[in-house]
Amino acid sequence: MKLVFMGTPKAAVASLERILDAGHQVVAVYTQPDRPSGRGKKVAYSPIKEFAASHGLPVFQPSKLRTGEVLDEFREHKADLAVVVAYGRILPATYLEAFGMGAINVHFSLLPKYRGAAPVNWAIVNGETETGVTTMKMDAGLDTGDILMQNRIRIGPDDDSVVLMDRLSEIGADLVVETISRFASLKPQPQDNSEASLAPLMRKEDGVIDWSLSSKKIRDRIRGFQPFPTSHTTFRNLRLTLWKAEARSVAAITVKERLGTIIEAAGDSLVIECGSGTTLNILELQLEGKRRVGARDFINGLRPMVGDRLGN
Repeated sequence: MKLVFMGTPKAAVASLERILDAGHQVVAVYTQPDRPSGRGKKVAYSPIKEFAASHGLPVFQPSKLRTGEVLDEFREHKADLAVVVAYGRILPATYLEAFGMGAINVHFSLLPKYRGAAPVNWAIVNGETETGVTTMKMDAGLDTGDILMQNRIRIGPDDDSVVLMDRLSEIGADLVVETISRFASLKPQPQDNSEASLAPLMRKEDGVIDWSLSSKKIRDRIRGFQPFPTSHTTFRNLRLTLWKAEARSVAAITVKERLGTIIEAAGDSLVIECGSGTTLNILELQLEGKRRVGARDFINGLRPMVGDRLGN
C-alpha cells in the first residue's frame, strides 16, 4: 500500500520500521521541525527524521499546516492512506480527507480513556493497572475517531512511563500493520463519549510533590512523570528529584506539621511521612547539581537527619 507516515518521537519509530518491513511503500514522512535541544541549544533531529533519513525516505517538516501550499504538497503524494503516530499536531479535516482511505492513528491508550497528548503518563499517575493501544479512523476531533483495533496489556507495578511507552510502541507497531492489512474488512466502532477521559500535556508544576497525598499516589506520580516534568521537592533549599520509591502503609495518624518529614535515614532507608497514615521509602534520587544516586549514597553524602523536612 502507498502510505504517508506522520510522527515525531522515538515512540513512533517502531511503527514506521514495521510498516517498511511489511512491504508498504512510504512515499513521504512528515515530522515536526528541527528545534534546539539541550544546554547548548544545538539543533536536533526528531527520532523519526533520523530513521527516515537513514532509510532514504523523503522527509517533510512544515512549520504550519493550514496553508494552501502545504496542503497541495501533501495531496500530491497521492497516497492510499496516511498513518499518524504521535505527530504532535492536530490535523485539519482537509488532511484527513486528502487520500481515498483517509487517515488512521495509533494512540497509546484504550480509547475513549485518556484522549490527548500524554496518555501513558496519566494512566500511571492515576494508578491504572491496565492500558493498551488503539488504532482509529481519524476525524477532526481530539482522538474521537472510530475505533478500528485495540490491544490490552497490564501495567507492571514497577513500570514507569518510559518503560511502558517502549512496550506500547512495539505493540502499536504490530497493531498498525495488522490494521492496514485488514483495513478493508474492519468495521469501525464509534467511541462511547460518556466514558472519555483526558490526558493533557503535563506542566512543570505538576511535578511538585504534595506530601499530603498518600505514598501510593506520590509513587504513581514519580513513575508517571518521567522523563518530564519529574517528581520533585526541595531539600536544604535545593531541588530534589525523586526517581524511584516504594510506598508503605503504617498504622499512624497523619499530622499536618509532619508531612514531608524524614522519619528514618539509615542504610538504604530514607523514609518520609506522607498523608493518609503512609510513608514513602525513597530508593533513587538526585539533588540539584548532583548525579542520580541510591538512598544509601545520598544518606552517606548529605547526612540528612530525622526531623528534616522536604518541601516548603
